[in-house]
Amino acid sequence: MTYALRLSDDERARYRMMALRAREQEADLWQLAGLTPGAQVADVGCGPGAMAAVVAETVGPDGYVVGIDADEQAVQAATAALAGVSNAEVRSGRAEETGLADGSFDTVMLRHVLAHNGGAEQRIVDHLARLVRPGGRVYLVDMDLPSIGVFPSLPDVEQLMHRYLQWHAERGNDVRIGRRLAELGRAAGLAVEEFRGWFEIIKVPPGMRGPAWAARESLVADGLATDEDLARWTAAFDEIDSWTERPQFIGGAFAAVCRRPLEPGSLP
Repeated sequence: MTYALRLSDDERARYRMMALRAREQEADLWQLAGLTPGAQVADVGCGPGAMAAVVAETVGPDGYVVGIDADEQAVQAATAALAGVSNAEVRSGRAEETGLADGSFDTVMLRHVLAHNGGAEQRIVDHLARLVRPGGRVYLVDMDLPSIGVFPSLPDVEQLMHRYLQWHAERGNDVRIGRRLAELGRAAGLAVEEFRGWFEIIKVPPGMRGPAWAARESLVADGLATDEDLARWTAAFDEIDSWTERPQFIGGAFAAVCRRPLEPGSLP
C-alpha cells in the first residue's frame, strides 16, 4: 500500500525531531532491543530515512543499517538523507515481503507502520520474526491514534483529526494497534521481553502540523474532505502558528521488544 502521509519539508523535519527524541526517550529499550554498536539492523518502513540515520550513528562503523520502504517517494527521500552515510543503505520492499534474507539481522525495527496496514499486521510481524537471527530482537513501536491531539487546539484542527481517524477506519486499519504489539509478537513465536506504553508530550514548533495534515490529499481523494475543508484547516493551523505560547502534541505510544527463541525451527 502507498503511504498516505505526504513527505513535505515540515514532515521531514517532524521525522528528524521524532528520531532524535526516540533515541533519547527510549534509550533503555534501544539497549534491550540490541540497537548497540556493531549491530546489523533492518529499519522496515523507514520512510524518509531520519530514523535509519540516527540508528546508523548508534550502531557505529562496525554496524550496518538497511532501510526498507515500499513507497518510491520515501525511498528517494531516505536515499538522499543517507547520502554519505557509509554504514547504511535503502532498498525497496514491502513490510511483509522485504526481500531480505532470513536470519540475517540482530535487530529488526518497525515504527509506526502497522497502523497503516490493516489486515496485514500479523503477516508483517511473522515476516520480521524470520529476518532476525536466533536470539535477535524485533522492536515494534506504534501509537494509539485516538489519543493523539494538539492542546490547546481549534475546532477545525480537531475536525481534521476526526476525519483522519475515519479514513483509517474505512481502510480497515487498527487505530489502536499499539495496544496489540505484544500480542502480535507472541503470535509470531517471539518471546516478549518488554511491553511498555507512555504518553509523548512535545511542544509543537511553528509550521509543524502532523500526520493528519500530511494525509490531507488522501482524505480528499477518498471523499472525506473538500477544498473548502482544506482552506479552513489551513487557516486554523496558520492561526496556531501565530501563537506565542506553543501548543503541545500529546499522544499515547507503545513499544514491544520481542526476542527470537534460540531453538531452531521454533517460529511458525
